[in-house]
Amino acid sequence: MQHKGSGEAIDRRNSPPPPPDAAAEKDEGSQGLQLPEDIRWERLDKARFFVLGAGLFSAVSAALYPAVVLKTRLQVAPVAATGAAALPPSAFGAAAAILRREGALAFYRGFATSLAGTVPARALYMGALEATRSAVGPVALSLGAPEPAASAAAGAAAGLAAAVAAQIVWTPVDVISQRLMVQGNPCPASRYRGGVDAFRKIVGSDGLRGLYRGFGMSILTYAPSNAVWWATYSLSQKIIWSGIGCYLCEYGVGVQEIDLGNGDSSLQPGCKTVMVVQGVSAAMAGGASALVTMPLDTIKTRMQVMDGDGEPITVGRTVRMLIKEGGWAACYKGLGPRWASMSLSATTMITAYEFLKRLSDKGQESGLA
Repeated sequence: MQHKGSGEAIDRRNSPPPPPDAAAEKDEGSQGLQLPEDIRWERLDKARFFVLGAGLFSAVSAALYPAVVLKTRLQVAPVAATGAAALPPSAFGAAAAILRREGALAFYRGFATSLAGTVPARALYMGALEATRSAVGPVALSLGAPEPAASAAAGAAAGLAAAVAAQIVWTPVDVISQRLMVQGNPCPASRYRGGVDAFRKIVGSDGLRGLYRGFGMSILTYAPSNAVWWATYSLSQKIIWSGIGCYLCEYGVGVQEIDLGNGDSSLQPGCKTVMVVQGVSAAMAGGASALVTMPLDTIKTRMQVMDGDGEPITVGRTVRMLIKEGGWAACYKGLGPRWASMSLSATTMITAYEFLKRLSDKGQESGLA
């Protein structure tokens, strides 16, 4: 959702008299499209925002977790193959092989650990995101930046800050959950018996540093990924609204008329129209982000799950192993599942996120815009 004025609604009450041709167009029913105002950080009921957010995003994470498992298994297939049969290179083939050999529960291995980290990580992420976006946007506008550029800059800065804050929690959760993902079904020979056992063994062998293995690569992966995502999301919405705005106004599709008083009115998109535009924009942003940051994600995942065999696990060593296995194309292993996961996740997450903000708006008695 874009706020006006930063996207101000077209309100002609204080405007000079329009020329005759513009007046004629208005008489024929051409009206401005007023986009819903964005709900800023200071307007949110924080307790409701975080509590409801934890529940909503936990449900979304549960629905999308199998794609994350599949992506991770494909990225580390040569490493995991030492303890289990090698997976086919295609996403569908790998999914069928995992289902046949290990059962459906294999797609939720490590989920309990991941879920335990969802609440604090999402709280840090959403808090940093909204606080930064609310601070950067007005500053960019005051410096003379055009509204689209200010919105994109605010989104990029907010995504960057949110990613860094969340990785404080997410990196240990990733290390544990990904190690559980890539091992076979729990049995006496399994290296880890569960999340707690994995935590204890990792700390026992590598100390707390073991839980933050790949932290630098996580920042390098998720910080630009989030910056690209939020900037692309903001720009995509503006492009879509500018493209369909005239159509919506002319044909009255998916809009409702708002009385501005003094005989003036404007058109505002309905809730369903706004959600569709947000969902499409999120899918575009997710796809772009997945493509740009895929090599970094593959390197990060390898570093977090592979054994060092007595040698330090470095970015250079990991990259050399990947290139040796399959050239630069090896850095894009699991791109299909990651692209689908990020696009679907983005669409689902952003609609849930914007809905959550409307539920948490202090200015709405019912919580709905």
